[in-house]
Amino acid sequence: MFNFTPLLGAQSASPASQSLLEFDGGVKVLVDVGWDETFDAEKLKDIEKHVPTLSFILLTHATTAHLGAFVHCCKHFPLFTRIPVYATTPVISLGRTLLQDLYASTPLAASTVPTAALTESAYSIPSLRDGHNPNILLQAPTPDEIAHFFGLINPLKYSQPHQPLPSPFSPPLSGLTITAYSAGHTLGGTIWHIQHGMESVVYAVDWNQAREHVLSGAAWLGGPGTGGSEVLEQLRRPTALICSSKGSGLVNIAGQRHNRDDALLSMIRDTVAKGGSVLIPSDSSARILELAYMLEETWQNDMIKGDNSSPLKHAKVYLASRTGGATMRYVRSMLEWMEEGIVKEFEIATGAQEVRDQRRNRQQGGPRGDGDKEVRAPFDFRHITLLERKSRVMRMLAGTEPRIILASDTSLEWGFSKDALRSLASDERNLIILTERVGEIGGQEKGLGRYLWDLWNERSASSGQDSLSAAIVNTSGSQATLKSVQTAPLEGPELPLYQQFLARQRQLQNTIQGDSGTALETSADVVDDRSSSTSTTSEGSDIEHQGKALNTATTLQHSRHKLGLTDAELGINVLIRRKNIYDYEVQGKKGREKLFPFVAKRRRVDDFGDLIRPEDYTRADEEDQVAGEALRNGSKKENAVGQKRKWDDLAVRNVDGGRRLPNGGPKRRRADSDAMDVSDSEPEDGADALALAGPSKVVIRTETLHLHCRISFVDFSGLHDRRTIQTLIPLIKPRKLIFVAGEGAETRDLAEYCRTALNAGGADGGAPAVDVFTPAVGALVDASVDTNAWSVKLSVGMVRRLQWQKVRGLGVVAITGRLAAASLEGEVVATDPSSGLQQKDDDADDGSLPKKPKLDSTSPSLSTPPPPPTSSTPLTTLPILDSLPPNLSTPLRSIAQPFHVGDLRLADLRKILLAGGMSAEFRGEGVLVINGVVAVRKTGSGKVEVDGGAYAGGGGGGGGIGGNLGSGGGETATFWRVRRKIYEGLAVVAGG
Repeated sequence: MFNFTPLLGAQSASPASQSLLEFDGGVKVLVDVGWDETFDAEKLKDIEKHVPTLSFILLTHATTAHLGAFVHCCKHFPLFTRIPVYATTPVISLGRTLLQDLYASTPLAASTVPTAALTESAYSIPSLRDGHNPNILLQAPTPDEIAHFFGLINPLKYSQPHQPLPSPFSPPLSGLTITAYSAGHTLGGTIWHIQHGMESVVYAVDWNQAREHVLSGAAWLGGPGTGGSEVLEQLRRPTALICSSKGSGLVNIAGQRHNRDDALLSMIRDTVAKGGSVLIPSDSSARILELAYMLEETWQNDMIKGDNSSPLKHAKVYLASRTGGATMRYVRSMLEWMEEGIVKEFEIATGAQEVRDQRRNRQQGGPRGDGDKEVRAPFDFRHITLLERKSRVMRMLAGTEPRIILASDTSLEWGFSKDALRSLASDERNLIILTERVGEIGGQEKGLGRYLWDLWNERSASSGQDSLSAAIVNTSGSQATLKSVQTAPLEGPELPLYQQFLARQRQLQNTIQGDSGTALETSADVVDDRSSSTSTTSEGSDIEHQGKALNTATTLQHSRHKLGLTDAELGINVLIRRKNIYDYEVQGKKGREKLFPFVAKRRRVDDFGDLIRPEDYTRADEEDQVAGEALRNGSKKENAVGQKRKWDDLAVRNVDGGRRLPNGGPKRRRADSDAMDVSDSEPEDGADALALAGPSKVVIRTETLHLHCRISFVDFSGLHDRRTIQTLIPLIKPRKLIFVAGEGAETRDLAEYCRTALNAGGADGGAPAVDVFTPAVGALVDASVDTNAWSVKLSVGMVRRLQWQKVRGLGVVAITGRLAAASLEGEVVATDPSSGLQQKDDDADDGSLPKKPKLDSTSPSLSTPPPPPTSSTPLTTLPILDSLPPNLSTPLRSIAQPFHVGDLRLADLRKILLAGGMSAEFRGEGVLVINGVVAVRKTGSGKVEVDGGAYAGGGGGGGGIGGNLGSGGGETATFWRVRRKIYEGLAVVAGG
């Protein structure tokens, strides 16, 4: 069984991606935790609803559309951090810097308290009865918390099957296997292959088959022995292929990579030659790598050529991102995830550096060579200047020289790109180059990036310019709405409203923790009562709660006012939450409702033994110097007026919530070595000032921006186009095809084409029909593999004759019998755990139970089996499978032919042969050569061929599995040993 439900991003202009995959046995997999630029917590309600039933989570790309809500869910959804999360190393590292940039750039990223949560508490506030939302902000995560949450993700490598661990409240995964494959598009982007029983699901959203400067492209092709013309065997013929339709209806303007680069650089040169500046909005950690590498390489080549007439010589390139430095440090350490040319460039740069060091040592500290001629490692920029603070960005924008600005983000809603556009929009010489189609930020609302995209699309079409060329349009006379987001402290009745909301959230979290104590006991390492009170407590970070308002909220935790939980809502927890209640009715209850709500405390250990809490060993006179200690004691100490304080104890908190240690000591070590560096000697302006202390709300103001600059578009999104999909899907040959992550029109158009192309031979008896689904958000799709299964019961004689064979943990047996309807009352039936077939107990006829009833003489024959039972059919009427009589067994045994069951991987065969003392190595296109005389290859259809003739140098003679046998003695022995090992990995099922 396999069901698929898109939670976000299906037939929608929103780029956010969330998908729920359900397998047999109650296994639920959440793929991606995406968000859009509205940062609306209401769009995460479906995830919150499924959190208690999720088995594990998979992340595909380090973009806001795929993991933008990950930290929000970890911080505000109880039990979310208990769910195992899997992603590649680049997705983990770059996703961390992306969200640190996001939360430091806009207060909206913290999201506002949902209106539905406030209406329950707004009965006492007349101004809020009409549904007015004061936009109260939730507490934003600190950089330390972001680093901690991403540290919980389990890193994986490409092409390595892995059996994930289920969450504490998940059913067993029953051998489920996940494998990550390269998706292109972003560094570490993943195509997920999920194998669960008979279900083989390939989740491929936002992939790119073409190679680029930095990325090597998706790993669809490259099967052994095919020369890259066939799809990988693991990705071929899946039960369901979940593919994105984004960009399939868009004309690829730039075409191939060199045409795309030439179009972009040509526009930059023309703009710079006229004295204008160029703004290229991009994301913070994904596609910006491709743009930055190309611009650095272009400026480096111009410097090497020494062309003084080049307009680029007097133009400077800037990369504006709050975490640009940390992102590039991560990228320089992950070159093995990039295209082979990047790795070779790094090796050349490393070798050249060693030669320079040796030459400098021989010259005993002689002068350094010409810096322009030195070879630098990739992403060690010389011609691109990183800007991580708004003050530096504003000084750069105040200049008059030509500039090329790479700025975050693409939507122009929260990054430095919005500030750059405000500065460059008034000059008609300036150019804004959009690098991808921007989605809508929510409903009918269009963000600034989407407005510019629609404006370019309309004016380029109306001007009659060639759609295959990068058109430049003039925006004179256009007006755009620019939003300005600021924070303000709560006032009036808003503060008690926020306190009531916090009190209720704390009660709900404590209730969930108490109810799930037995389930979380296996994974939750509880140090004490304080650390177990919330599921989002981090192991090595400060316990930063909701400020002063939270202290007030804790006093309301056990009060019996209207906002408190009722006895029915508390359930079994009423025994510890209410006074003078000593009994609870458990009759008819299930699960944890029958157990006393007790959370066992477990000792937390690390690699060095028991975990030590430094604050437990703090002297009384140093208690006020330990970050968060007073808060954990339930009251926060503050310096009174005139109170003395040590000189170095400035009581100044960084953005990440940590405090500077006294006496000039080093800063507290952060959870991640590359956490965002916010220590800068320059004073900050209001936009980059520290967040307001205590609860706050967001105030959104709008302004009109008059546009006079020019706009163009060059496709640097790195996504597959329609032609690639039309070429690859027939090679993948999925049984079910599901399109998500695209707008409605392009999704339906692509689905209609695939129905026609893939089902062309189905009506004539050729290829089987392929079901193509285009679900909307929240629509469930049943994409299970088509099988015909009936429930039968085996007789005692049949069970005694079964000879089970084990293949990869599964039991396989061939059965030839006769079906007959019979009453099975009193029949003892056993189930083979490895095969799933029901069989009778061998001790059923010991006299203690009724004997098996006789078969009905009017039972139907084998040629007309009874219809499959329905849900209304009682168990006593299930058919029984018995052995054949002697007069029928002999003719059927001569007709049936034996066959092999199983899938032999050459890599596993190589390990088996090496363990057996033989030499085995891969040569050519996936050919395994054993002892230099026997070759084993696997065809595209899965057939294993063993060839001993070509390598043994002898004559013919058939032998093996579709192979030849050499004439030499040693070669013959090797051939038969290899053949025997191959048969041991398969189950030979006899026909009789």
